[in-house]
Amino acid sequence: MVTAPHKKYEIFKYSPFPTRIGKTMHNSSSLPRVKHIARAVSLALASAAISGAFAQAAATEENAPRAKDDAVRLGTITIVGQGDKLGAGQMLNEDTTKARSTVTRAATEKDRATGNPYQAIALLPGINTFNQDATGLFGGGLTMRGFNSDQIGLTINGVPVNDSGNYAAFPQEYVDQENACTQSVAQGSADFEAPHVGATGGSISITSCDPEDKRRLRVAQTIGGLNLSRTFVRADSGRFANDKAKVFVSYSHTEADKWKGEGGAKRDHLDAAFSWDISPNNRVLGSVMYNKALNNNLYSMSLAQLAANGYYYDHVDTFTPGHVAAVAGTAQTETLPTNARSYYKLSMNPFENVVASMSGSFKLAENTYLKVQPYLWYGYGTGGSQQKTLSETAFLNTTTGKTGAGVDLNGDGDTLDRVIIANSNVTRTMRPGVTAEVNHNYGPHALKLGVWFERAEHRQTGPAVAVDANGNPADIWLRDGKILRPDGTPYQSRDWLTISPAYQLYASDNWSILNDRGVVSIGLRTPHITRKFTNNASEGTASQTQYSLEKSYGEVLPQAGIRFNIDREQQVFGNIGKNFRAPPNFAFANSSNNGITIVNGAPVINTPIEAETSITTDIGYRFQGKALSFSASAFNVDFKNRQANAFDPILLKSVYTNAGNVTNRGLELELGTTPVNGFSAYASLTIQKSKIKSDLSVGKGIFVPTTGKQFPLTPQTLAGLSLQYASGPMYARLKAKMTGNQYATLMNDEEVPSYMTADFDAGYKFADVMFVKNPMIKLNISNIGNTKYRNPTSGSVVNAQAVGTVASSGTVFYYLGAPRLFSVTLSADF
Repeated sequence: MVTAPHKKYEIFKYSPFPTRIGKTMHNSSSLPRVKHIARAVSLALASAAISGAFAQAAATEENAPRAKDDAVRLGTITIVGQGDKLGAGQMLNEDTTKARSTVTRAATEKDRATGNPYQAIALLPGINTFNQDATGLFGGGLTMRGFNSDQIGLTINGVPVNDSGNYAAFPQEYVDQENACTQSVAQGSADFEAPHVGATGGSISITSCDPEDKRRLRVAQTIGGLNLSRTFVRADSGRFANDKAKVFVSYSHTEADKWKGEGGAKRDHLDAAFSWDISPNNRVLGSVMYNKALNNNLYSMSLAQLAANGYYYDHVDTFTPGHVAAVAGTAQTETLPTNARSYYKLSMNPFENVVASMSGSFKLAENTYLKVQPYLWYGYGTGGSQQKTLSETAFLNTTTGKTGAGVDLNGDGDTLDRVIIANSNVTRTMRPGVTAEVNHNYGPHALKLGVWFERAEHRQTGPAVAVDANGNPADIWLRDGKILRPDGTPYQSRDWLTISPAYQLYASDNWSILNDRGVVSIGLRTPHITRKFTNNASEGTASQTQYSLEKSYGEVLPQAGIRFNIDREQQVFGNIGKNFRAPPNFAFANSSNNGITIVNGAPVINTPIEAETSITTDIGYRFQGKALSFSASAFNVDFKNRQANAFDPILLKSVYTNAGNVTNRGLELELGTTPVNGFSAYASLTIQKSKIKSDLSVGKGIFVPTTGKQFPLTPQTLAGLSLQYASGPMYARLKAKMTGNQYATLMNDEEVPSYMTADFDAGYKFADVMFVKNPMIKLNISNIGNTKYRNPTSGSVVNAQAVGTVASSGTVFYYLGAPRLFSVTLSADF
């Protein structure tokens, strides 16, 4: 990630990209916005017209897929019926009391094999997502109903995978798409059993597929533009041990060049899973997902940089100005490239992680089951720009606790120089946890009582290594060859340790009423987390004092919902729930943007840091007929205690604190058809309006008038469309997504224009040949119109232009849309 220039008044955490061509607005006309809304509505009307034709011609479809709670894994769903029988795999029939949308493997298996979950769920209502490239290897960002990805709980097979420190999510790391069966979003409140302490904006759940019942070896090879190459192999054992057990193991290796500049991405991924049916009422599932990736970063630009340098401006492709010849007794000062760019080999994002879990369901008594799910999440990596300069006298004297100790970095025999080194923030996380639940059916009541606990150890350091004459770091992972202080300990630009034990109790009752025509769902969960933060003395600014802080956060989160079946095809539903997000761990660091000072060697929290909360209400209607299914949800979100940077009148500086409330209201529509003469369709439409409810303090007695402004990265309109034709061995599919205007700043003084992209996918399955089964060729073309567009790297800038006497708080940076990309995949079973 490119670090933007220092911003005086910045909403620190609000970035959709966990690793940057907006239009400056003065008195803009509302006409463009009307046109963009009309475009979204046109997509919806086109789908409605198609659906009308489907309704007239549809035959009876008895296998339309329906979502059902997983009998083993906690907080996940399975599919009853065939996933490709509704909305081209983009939709399931639902019976929940709240809004939920799901994309199935029937849709994602037609996507490019390198894709990530954000790309998979892009068409679902409420989802505003963006990827840095077409392959999905470089990750991306997401907001949902105005909430950023670090405010949305993300689970894989029921395991929480948001960063335990700042709640960031990294979609490119988790799973190979061939192994994902369902990917669901709950746009409002998380489920009762959701293991989250950082989800004010709903949840995303990914569930992997079980091993196949029959023995199979699948091999697939993808090639495409940008030197894209991917090899995928999956081996399924089939059932063994008296048909009670089955296993699969898969491995993939992927490489691709960046779409601009030098460098690329390499990814190695391993998935494995087993299923053991101990008896008809006792079953155990397990999975392991390992990912190792090494990416060069894409450079993000401001509007000024875009205008001056063009669409393909990127990091520097030569190590210049590079090192200066070392001369004893004189000071050499090495410098960095201009415009915050780096040599591409020193702007890397290496990371590896493991997500392992085991889920068991055991019958204790009649209608009573115990579910237990232990898990482990491990991660290690770094990111951003590693190209830094370091003074030879900037080292910490661990005896005095002050900097000034000298180390000769360039070998010229003095400590007078400033030298280019490789340094960035390194994070190592070890996160074991367990969820256990007892559920019991008592007459019309389905009762659940559960507990979740985890202990996350989050080690964050800033080591440095030498850079050779060609610009190669001694170790891009910053593990080996570390630069040492005079006493032999490693140099650290930061040195934090956060231990975060978290737990929650939850209880719920799904009460069937009126002869099963309706259900009332009530319950609560009580998430609690303790932040045990230690700042060890380091060379980092304002970090040379060692201190520890401990603060706990907890909340009681009630939730209630109802669903009533009007008849066999129609139902109405409503839900209201409270959500909670504890402050991230960086809120307790002694840095310029936090209200923590050191008094007599002890830390003092000057500005209370409270948890965010939201109350979300959904009211909806569903029609589930033989020809099509339709869902409409009206929602209201009250977002309180928004965590942000604001001016503290006592400390006389901008600190990380609570900066006001936000409301977001809107309507989400979703429609899917069953196949008719080979044709099927899916469409979604989101219309929303967010409003900031208070002005933001940016100085003593000085406020920026943000009241009534629209919250950043919250498009007023979103529309998605998927049209598919499948007949016998072939299929063809067109997908389109329209993203309406959105703002990049809290003052709404830099607007991001709307844009539309479309993808085309096609495939053909050949006849079996000898021992080769299911041979298939697949074509994927993304951004077929070669649309150029932009998305902000964050919504954190308060005002891009001066407001009265208040100067601009910073510059907005943008990630640019990737150009058209072709790829072809050949696959076969053996």
